[in-house]
Amino acid sequence: MRQGSRLAADIGGTFTDVAHFDAATGTLSLGKSLSTPRHLVEGIANGVEQAQTRFRDAEIFLHGSTVAINTLLERRGARTALLVTEGFRDIYEIGRINRPDAYNLFFSKHVPLVERALRFEVAERLTADGQVLVPLDDAGVHGICDQLLAHDVEAVAILLLHCYANPAHELRVKQIVRQRLPHAFVTASHELSQEYREFERCSTAVANAYVGPIVSRYVGEIETRLQRDGFEGSFLLVQSTGGLYASDQARRECVRMLESGPAAGVVGAHALCHRLGIANAIAFDMGGTTAKAGVILDGRVLTGNLALVGGYNEGLPVQIPLVDVFEVGTGGGSIAEIDHGGALRVGPRSAGADPGPACYGRGGTAPTVTDANLVLGRLSPERFLGGQMPLDVEAAHRAIETAVAVPLGLGVQRAAEGILRIAATKMSYAVKGVSTERGLDAASFTLIAYGGAGPLHASSVAREIGMKHLIIPRAPGHFCAFGMLHSDLRYDYVRTTFKKLEEAQLADIMEELDALARQGREALAAGAVSPSEVCVTYSADMRYVGQEHSVTVELDEAALRAEDKPAIKTRFDQVHQQRYGTCAPAEPVEIVTLRAATTGVMPKPPMERIEGAPSSSAQAARIGERRVYFSDALPDVSTPVYRRDLLLAGHRLQGPALIEEHASTTVVFPDDGLTVDEYGNLHIELGASR
Repeated sequence: MRQGSRLAADIGGTFTDVAHFDAATGTLSLGKSLSTPRHLVEGIANGVEQAQTRFRDAEIFLHGSTVAINTLLERRGARTALLVTEGFRDIYEIGRINRPDAYNLFFSKHVPLVERALRFEVAERLTADGQVLVPLDDAGVHGICDQLLAHDVEAVAILLLHCYANPAHELRVKQIVRQRLPHAFVTASHELSQEYREFERCSTAVANAYVGPIVSRYVGEIETRLQRDGFEGSFLLVQSTGGLYASDQARRECVRMLESGPAAGVVGAHALCHRLGIANAIAFDMGGTTAKAGVILDGRVLTGNLALVGGYNEGLPVQIPLVDVFEVGTGGGSIAEIDHGGALRVGPRSAGADPGPACYGRGGTAPTVTDANLVLGRLSPERFLGGQMPLDVEAAHRAIETAVAVPLGLGVQRAAEGILRIAATKMSYAVKGVSTERGLDAASFTLIAYGGAGPLHASSVAREIGMKHLIIPRAPGHFCAFGMLHSDLRYDYVRTTFKKLEEAQLADIMEELDALARQGREALAAGAVSPSEVCVTYSADMRYVGQEHSVTVELDEAALRAEDKPAIKTRFDQVHQQRYGTCAPAEPVEIVTLRAATTGVMPKPPMERIEGAPSSSAQAARIGERRVYFSDALPDVSTPVYRRDLLLAGHRLQGPALIEEHASTTVVFPDDGLTVDEYGNLHIELGASR
């Protein structure tokens, strides 16, 4: 085992990406293989082999996966029961009565993961401050367990009112259930969320129980494979915050890794921004199945405290800290088809890795975004994945002609271009979802595009929004795995506490925050990996008195210890103004929830500089040219093709151009200009020639 060697693997819907950093030599090696949906660990092993390393050579193995989120979205989780305080059996189904489309007669609300027949009432009741109002009926819980056994339940979620103030009843119920159902995966809501709002906490606990058996089994399979291959280091998984946590905790608190892969990509983008001195950027990740976007604002990753799995209209809330990521079902494998109204639709249905797009030659016949790129000349049929995976142009042409061009009465190239335009518009919604809808001006941000398909579409997406500057990092097809190498250990602890700011004693609040931070430090100390340093950030959910919803405000520790209430109030007003376009400086505010994020800082691999160019000419990197269809106005453009690894720092290009590398291709439109920086990143200025 090499000292300081770290191995990271990110499983996507189509490809599995691996990055290996050897601290002893300072080298970074990469691997990419098709995901293996039937046995995901094989895709990881294949990627490790492609990276020319072995599990046993790593000190730390880092992993992010979509297995938890896919299990929820595809509704293929465990048979789950819910135990809830007597009288509140239906809170999970009633929800918040959201009606986003008031005049839609066909609107349907969220569908619970637990059917009503498997929701059971527990006789007990606590008051809001945690006092026992009705003692827990142990005999009644045993009776419920008899029914759970009769229903062959695989997982159990427990939600008792006000358990965030006093978890005693939930702990006792969990103890009884585990005794009676030793085979079942059991989770109690207070273990995941210490916040008020019983519906959101209930939904979080149910989601964790629902995915628990599958995720726990999956993590166990990886552990078995690691042991079999001689791995003796630490196995850590990426949380939705972008932070790392141990595999044993991941097997219990599975829901914390819902957005692990996308979060790692945003962490990588943040590291890149820090190195380049960029304060505001949008991280855009397009893979084979989905496109995701996250935000770096004022040098910090923008985070949230609630995810709606399945979207706002019908989504189920999961109340955990996470990177604020917006996702749309558009990727390289997204299928293009004509809907019942005769309109062209792209995604969310995906060809995935098996059979994949028609051009993969693995039995797929449906046209996809990748097929459209190939037909338009934007992808090389001979050099895809460095030549390891030749693409079938005729199969792509035939798929688009049959399913799209003929039904719409278009030529194949125009149909393919229509597929890409629709895809770009849909993906721009992801960027707007984390920027414009948060009160941010997306056009003023830098777009950092990665993922295997991100560089192909970045310019089109940026144009949809009015952005001018975009960056394609080195090895964009492996960027999420690279981001994991920049992740830190992280533990988030939360406590609901209602206090009006004017009446609150800030010393008491600081004491509560310090207690949360101590929990984080204890969790770090209990782990197998020792961080180089520990950092703590404090924040609070705050709102104007009389409001229902709150915003999260980062708290300045110095202001807290100095009892500087006006500074805290001013910061809240600023955040409220940014988010909602208004604030009320004269109105009183209250603190709802306190938060402490404890980070164990890990050593980071350095960003390697590349060789400088003797001149700005990049002709030495040119390897040929292709005819590319850019638009109806530019249907047949002779476009130079460049090898990215031959581009040097200081090289400049004027579009049109295609930049090819092992796992991705960057498209530079005719009006755009490109510059290579000292780290090998590609900076594209849209409309530079104008």
